[in-house]
Amino acid sequence: MSTVASIIVSIAEEMRTASERGTVANYIPPLARVDLNRFGMAVVGMDGETHTVGDAEVPFSVQSVSKVFSLSMALNAMGDELWGRVRQEPSGSAFNSIVQLENEHGIPRNPFINAGAIVIADILVSRYGRENAQTRLLEFLRPLVSDPSSIDIDTDVARQERETGFRNMALANYMRTFGNIRNVVEDTLDFYFHQCALTMSCHQLAQVGTCLMTGGRNPLTGERIMSERNAQTILALMMMCGHYDGSGAFAIRVGLPGKSGVGGGILAIAPGVASIAVWSPGLNAQGNSLLGTRALERLVQHTGWSVFRANPWVANPT
Repeated sequence: MSTVASIIVSIAEEMRTASERGTVANYIPPLARVDLNRFGMAVVGMDGETHTVGDAEVPFSVQSVSKVFSLSMALNAMGDELWGRVRQEPSGSAFNSIVQLENEHGIPRNPFINAGAIVIADILVSRYGRENAQTRLLEFLRPLVSDPSSIDIDTDVARQERETGFRNMALANYMRTFGNIRNVVEDTLDFYFHQCALTMSCHQLAQVGTCLMTGGRNPLTGERIMSERNAQTILALMMMCGHYDGSGAFAIRVGLPGKSGVGGGILAIAPGVASIAVWSPGLNAQGNSLLGTRALERLVQHTGWSVFRANPWVANPT
């Protein structure tokens, strides 16, 4: 058993016995029913070596982790023109806040808060159409995993998000008054809700993240699926904005670019070293996985993978 394998087994045991587990996202009915005791973790290295533990093969709703992938597609389509419609700065506010939009004329602070991700969804609907945008998203993701057909969209989750997504409807309609939503609001939100309803396992999510680990290439084929500059931009945004108003604390505790979702998943990238996915459905006050964050903190403590270390990749235990 390699060092990384033994490390994540130890981490999983610590998480299994943790008394404080957070709270599930009870405002989305299917997520409210997820077992709080679930925990999975997967690590994929540059050479493809993979280590998994716990519930790493169990599919879950990735929710806002999907914003990394939609942003990748939008950057491929628009390049730097994208930044005329969404900015690149931390928000310091909750992920579904509407407060800043009025002062900033309907331009969201970054593509990972809900308002920003809705603008990204609008861009993809403009380019591909409402229905085809979902197909294109799946086509972007499936070649990156070893079992492509099992990555899918949970239409029941999407439907229930649409039925309860009043804040997102308000955000989209408000941005439309500034001309920053250019399609029928219902069409843009339909894609947004389906995007957030993507289901993957930790193993699959870590595999998908390898394209960021490698600087924009599919490590299975060598094909470039985004420019190196776009990959670096996405990693920078993950570091600054990937955990909403908890991004600073995550950067200090973990020290890796990461993106969370209210389904309890986190994707974290050690550039040039590893793609890591963790899932624990209990959330902290900022809507990020409580034990997932703790598990990543433990992993970095053992491996030295924080990008803020003087020589972060010297101690590479894979």
